[in-house]
Amino acid sequence: MTLVFLVRHAAALDRRAWAEPDELRPLSSAGRRQAEALPGHLDSTGLSRLVSSPLVRCVQTLEPLAETLGAPIELADELVEGASGRGALDLMLALTTDGPVAVCTHGDVLLDALGELRAARIPLDGPFETKKGSTWILEVDSGSFRRGRYLEPPVVSEVTA
Repeated sequence: MTLVFLVRHAAALDRRAWAEPDELRPLSSAGRRQAEALPGHLDSTGLSRLVSSPLVRCVQTLEPLAETLGAPIELADELVEGASGRGALDLMLALTTDGPVAVCTHGDVLLDALGELRAARIPLDGPFETKKGSTWILEVDSGSFRRGRYLEPPVVSEVTA
């Protein structure tokens, strides 16, 4: 069995208050604290790869984990906001051939991916949620998803949705 840590990016600056292109919108200070707590929140032992949506807020979410592991963050368009959940799931399955992986994406992609898993009758333990900074731990065996478990975001002060 191999694990996929499917992370929704941490809290970012308010989209309505951000004047630059959305792909450059960074984490808020609360989001940075969530990201900094991620290495201690996940059992990242043995992670073989870190893969992220190319948008800044996703990359920033995985940066503390990358620093802790001494691993690079790879970018994948299959994880960008607006991408299909099916494409994200296919990417995750392909990535697990090297061992456990952490993947960071956006709420819409995550919800679509969870919907695909639910439609395929994959057991999903926990609330059907995608809070910012939360993680779905997906078990993969023999090239197929077997089950998923929701992990609340790291507890940090002043986190806003």
